[in-house]
Amino acid sequence: MPKQKTHKGLSKRVKVTASGKIKRKRAGAGHLMGSKNAKRRRRLGSSTVKEGTVGRKYRSALGC
Repeated sequence: MPKQKTHKGLSKRVKVTASGKIKRKRAGAGHLMGSKNAKRRRRLGSSTVKEGTVGRKYRSALGC
């Protein structure tokens, strides 16, 4: 059986941490920041971690 290929689009957008969790940037921080309040802008600047079913799906797509 051949090896599973890495999903290149996903590998450019996420990073797998040492504990196996998926780290990613939040969507919506590209432009039009003036209309968003300060609390929302701060939250958009931070990264988030995916776990559970979605994390397993992402890890399998990345070949981890």
